[in-house]
Amino acid sequence: MSAPGRRSSTFTRLLRHGFTDPSAAERLLDSVELMHVRDDPVLLEALGATADPDLALLGLVRLLEAQPGPTARHELLDTLIAAKPLRDRLLGVLGASAALGDHLHRHPRDWEALVTYEPRDLHPGVEEFERGLAEATDPVSLRVAYRRCLLSIAARDVCGTTDIAENAAELADLATATLRAALAIASAAAPEDAAMCRLAVVAMGKCGGHELNYVSDVDVIFVGEAVDSADEDKALRAATRLASHMMRICSETTVEGSIWPVDANLRPEGRNGPLVRTLSSHVAYYQRWAKTWEFQALLKARPVAGDIELGEEYVTALEPLVWKAAERENFVVDVQQMRRRVVENIPVAEVDRELKLGPGGLRDVEFAVQLLQLVHGRADAGLRSGTTLNALQALAAGGYVGRADAVQLDEAYRFLRSMEHRIQLYRLRRTHLVPEDEADQRRIGRSLGLRVDPVAELNREWRRHASVVRRLHEKLFYRPLLDAVAQLAPGEARLSAEAARERLVALGYADPAAALRHLEALASGVTRKAAIQRTLLPVLLGWFADSADPDAGLLNFRKVSDALGKTPWYLRLLRDEGAAAENLARVLSAGRLAPDLLMRAPEAVALLGDGGGDGGGLEPRGREQLEQEILAAVRRAQNAEQAVTAARGVRRRELFRTAASDIVGSYGTETQPAEADEGSLVDRVGGAISDLTAATLAGTLRAVVRESWGDTLPTRFAIIGMGRFGGHELGYGSDADVLFVHEPLEGVDERTAADAANKVVSEMRRLLQIPSADPPLLIDADLRPEGKSGPLVRTLKSYEAYYRRWSLVWESQALLRAEPVAGDEDLGRRFVELIDPLRYPAEGLGEDAVREIRRLKARMESERLPRGADPKLHSKLGPGGLSDVEWTVQLLQMQHGWAEPGLRTTRTREALAAACAAELISAEDAATLDEAWVLATRVRNAVMLVRGRAGDTFPSDVRELAAVGRYLGFADGHVGDMLDAYRRSARRARTVVEELFYGA
Repeated sequence: MSAPGRRSSTFTRLLRHGFTDPSAAERLLDSVELMHVRDDPVLLEALGATADPDLALLGLVRLLEAQPGPTARHELLDTLIAAKPLRDRLLGVLGASAALGDHLHRHPRDWEALVTYEPRDLHPGVEEFERGLAEATDPVSLRVAYRRCLLSIAARDVCGTTDIAENAAELADLATATLRAALAIASAAAPEDAAMCRLAVVAMGKCGGHELNYVSDVDVIFVGEAVDSADEDKALRAATRLASHMMRICSETTVEGSIWPVDANLRPEGRNGPLVRTLSSHVAYYQRWAKTWEFQALLKARPVAGDIELGEEYVTALEPLVWKAAERENFVVDVQQMRRRVVENIPVAEVDRELKLGPGGLRDVEFAVQLLQLVHGRADAGLRSGTTLNALQALAAGGYVGRADAVQLDEAYRFLRSMEHRIQLYRLRRTHLVPEDEADQRRIGRSLGLRVDPVAELNREWRRHASVVRRLHEKLFYRPLLDAVAQLAPGEARLSAEAARERLVALGYADPAAALRHLEALASGVTRKAAIQRTLLPVLLGWFADSADPDAGLLNFRKVSDALGKTPWYLRLLRDEGAAAENLARVLSAGRLAPDLLMRAPEAVALLGDGGGDGGGLEPRGREQLEQEILAAVRRAQNAEQAVTAARGVRRRELFRTAASDIVGSYGTETQPAEADEGSLVDRVGGAISDLTAATLAGTLRAVVRESWGDTLPTRFAIIGMGRFGGHELGYGSDADVLFVHEPLEGVDERTAADAANKVVSEMRRLLQIPSADPPLLIDADLRPEGKSGPLVRTLKSYEAYYRRWSLVWESQALLRAEPVAGDEDLGRRFVELIDPLRYPAEGLGEDAVREIRRLKARMESERLPRGADPKLHSKLGPGGLSDVEWTVQLLQMQHGWAEPGLRTTRTREALAAACAAELISAEDAATLDEAWVLATRVRNAVMLVRGRAGDTFPSDVRELAAVGRYLGFADGHVGDMLDAYRRSARRARTVVEELFYGA
């Protein structure tokens, strides 16, 4: 019996050394087996250093009990206390693996395998393991010898002698030696079969890739040939018997357990196909019938047993097919879908614990690396490694993966594989599920060196690495760049000068010589930048060629690259950030406006990536966000001119964002098809540009007021949007149609207030038009009372007096789209209250007013259409154009707005929908007008995007006309179809207009 004081002291020490059941541990230490060393501090320290001290102590006592006698027991204990290497190895294994503790209990002298290591044994290869298995002559002795070798591998693992890559490679080498030994046993049992055939065992999967787990199926493929003149059918049957026997030797379970299942289901036709085929049969299958995943599996093929020469012939024969797999139709999509199916088939209850197959798991790393290998390995033989970490290192060295991304993936993969190995080592069971039991998690955490709070640290590190893998997997595995590279013809993934010239001509570049100069400037040299450009350019050239002006796309790309060449994030963005490269290619080759905006501030290219840079991707920003940013810039500026320059800079950037979003939405990409709802696209563009214009005016107003009057202008001041501005329908080339209204503050005379208001307007117009790198914003106030001859600014009372006495019907019609956009909100609201009775007259319009509106419309059609223009193709004033639709809708608003609240909107499409809902127009006619208005608006936007200047009719230049066609969704060679479609839409709309507007 132990004394109470001594017992308490031992109890405390055991807790301090990591024992979770000190009472049980104390009883074991008091056992006969450990009596004379129980107080040795060396033993307690060594136990406390293991993954599970309780398990290690129990395993040690069981091992001592199993020794053949007291002499053997004392020999083990004395060696354990005296030799630290043995102590660390043996106790380390016992504390990490209950299964290997059971093996040592059954074979108590196997501990001697851990006593010494010769230098050659530190990292033994296949031959060393073969020597360890040499005495095995039957399945049972092979299992025992296999576990003895596994014991030494586990000892090196838990003691940190090997890292995870070396550990996995040793396991693969042991598997190779075991397959050879099992085949030798099978051959000795059937010498006639062995003499009749050549049989090669080709390892696949993790064994083939030198990265095996402790417990894993060993995937193999068998290749058989007849020896000399032997009958081929008989030889294949003999080879099949040998292969089947070898598989049973490894897979069957006895009292010693099994080694591991040998899985041949990766063979042609899977489990339905013959187990053994000839080399020619394998080649024929892969040439004609193999699926994409089967070529992916062949990445790791490696001859390991049997006739190695025949196995090498198999790998050599199939290697060219593997590196052509990326040229198969839908290759990347097939691989991606296969990965998705794997995730979808995980039971819902296990997804969060699935270390291998779940999102952010090991398979994500492996699939991403293998896909990159298959795509780029066609032209770069340095990527053709079957080992995941070696392949990842090669991808980083070649510039296919960013260095930082590669380091993060490497670290995550090593951690997850180590975690998987320690889970499997405990029971030597094939599992990839993280256990839910806290004791199991504690053991795993401690085995990985997490000692402060093993469970919490393990889960934190696991989730962190899984998150990294998930993010980088999506970034690398799904980036559209891969799909485009995969579709290139053989040899095109790297460009020689001649190949580039041929490809440029074939792709329709008008000036291949100039294009080649651009390529040389971009891709020549041995720098990492040039290497990445060489990876990007073959794909970009194809995307440029998919536009109406590939030469312009390439030229613009060179300009952007020259401007951002020394910026570290630029090429990394294009290579890694989702659709950034394709988005940039679309934007640079779609016309002049977007590239011109980008060239003025190339850093805006960051908006094209998934992260979106400043402000978040291509989604247009809202009015509130824009105004906050602009007003903040105004506050920081030293004077009004600097403030408005900053506001115009924001406007330029946001115009680029909107244009880029419009182009991508109209053209579509591999990851984002062209937007089907063209009306939504038009609304988004119009709303974005209108919000941006309003925010710019608000910032400019604030800057001008602050410059001359500090915080308080002597008069309230509001800006009223008119026309397309008020209707939230501005295009890229639209001026800002506005009215200016003011109201003197109490105690301020009208002259002072009027002078201040006029000075504000004058200064705003000046600052917004100062020549600079940013596009000007033109303010048009011609819709004011009395037009150009009337004062620029009026008081609210002046507007009221004018509209009461002098207002004409066209002015009431113009006010339909009046909406406050900046300045004093209360004054703007009161202006709206003032004009509502004018634009929505009680009881509607009289017949005289309707006739006047019709007369004005007819006069405008005859007088304002440009000379020489084809009326049928004029998007604004031509039959069925914007003017036709808008005047028709506005007539309905003025006639029925007083009774139908839905018509009281400044937006054309909203008013048209409200008229349809109120049954003022049939659904069919409303759809006809809406379609025509949307198409005409898109034509105007397209012309501005393509030409860089506003226009209401289709361009005459062939390339520009083709570019407008591409924007509108018409493929090359279908310009005629585009014009016919426009005429047809306009003609149908004109029919509705003549009926509804003219009453014909």
